[in-house]
Amino acid sequence: MFTVVASLLGLGALAGPAIAATPPSGAPATAGAGGATAPPVSDRIAVTLANPLAVARAGETIALGAAALAKVVPGFDVKKALVLDPHGAPVLSQVLDEDGDETPDELVFQTDFAAKETKTFEIDSGARIPAAPSEYKAYGRFVRERHDDFAWENDRVAHRVYGPALETYPKEMLISSGIDVWVKRVPKLLINEWYMTDDYHQDHGEGADFYSVGKTRGCGGTGIWTGGNLATSHNFATSRVLANGPIRLVFELTYAPWDAGSARLSETKRVTLDAGMLFNRIESTFTDEAAAEDAKKNGARRAATPTVAIGIAKHPGNAQKFDRKLAWQGDWEPLEGGKSGHLGCAVMLPPGGKADAAQTPTDYLLLAQAPAHGPLVYYMGSAWSEATPLGDLAAWHAEAQRLSTRLAAPITVKLAAKRAR
Repeated sequence: MFTVVASLLGLGALAGPAIAATPPSGAPATAGAGGATAPPVSDRIAVTLANPLAVARAGETIALGAAALAKVVPGFDVKKALVLDPHGAPVLSQVLDEDGDETPDELVFQTDFAAKETKTFEIDSGARIPAAPSEYKAYGRFVRERHDDFAWENDRVAHRVYGPALETYPKEMLISSGIDVWVKRVPKLLINEWYMTDDYHQDHGEGADFYSVGKTRGCGGTGIWTGGNLATSHNFATSRVLANGPIRLVFELTYAPWDAGSARLSETKRVTLDAGMLFNRIESTFTDEAAAEDAKKNGARRAATPTVAIGIAKHPGNAQKFDRKLAWQGDWEPLEGGKSGHLGCAVMLPPGGKADAAQTPTDYLLLAQAPAHGPLVYYMGSAWSEATPLGDLAAWHAEAQRLSTRLAAPITVKLAAKRAR
């Protein structure tokens, strides 16, 4: 049996990285000196899930590593994996290739938990059932027809960032690496329809683009804090989609090098958004271009560890709060003077993260030190008062506290080969 920790998600919460299997508690049974063999096993895997919290958790995403499954049942073909619930009914699932090598890395599915509940699913390597288009709840794409936007959404939130063509578009030239928010009041996927009709600034019963980004950080855009000033990149340079629903969206954006104080940095931003969630998980990796060049030439390892600023745009009438203990910065603002409800935006580090706060004339900033190796991980989320029960900044702050609690206590998973009957 293997014990692993699931990549979990809850209502409005998106959790950490994919599960990693621990070493097995014992070697697989083999033929002994007397010739006895272990009983045969089927190609099914029992997955026992446990909620360690004394609160219910809706829509948790369980991510199972393909390598961990293959350790339980050697040769298990995750590309054919069919997830069955405790009653034996098929469950919507997704096979992911998260590094673009055309080899599956993870199997994900979602389920609800009561307080302290334990439940068991089975995974069968059999006739996998493809998801129907109506079952897709997460999607993103490069939008060539709108000056190289990249837009993404799930059944609750939608966002976009600006691409290279917008930097030279004569009628609307804009250099900004901020993140836009599109509010939704219906669960269906909308970005394709909205771009097709080019009428997404009016709410026709589905939501709209009421949020203003301009040259601000928008909702969760990054920059480098150096000498009391904010140094920001141009629009994203390239994009690639690694997983595109029905449950989980994973994509990457690259930002060309820019001057950030004493260093010239580039950024790769990996975004993960799951169905049902208000929060995106974002991994920003900053590369010191001079250090990278030195490493190529002589193996030198000089590298900057910049102070990263994760921003929220200042707009008229917004209320904001910084919670140092939670490493959270959030705001609550009226849309169109309150005629279109209110929007909450928040950025937060994982549990235990250390953050400071700063401001510019245009943005509230959450400051965090980039690690010497690997990405800076943060969460960016939004909530619309017209589509959620959240009604003010205090309620939005409480949602972030629930997210942090869940991230600190992930669903636990035990994998075991199911014995043949």
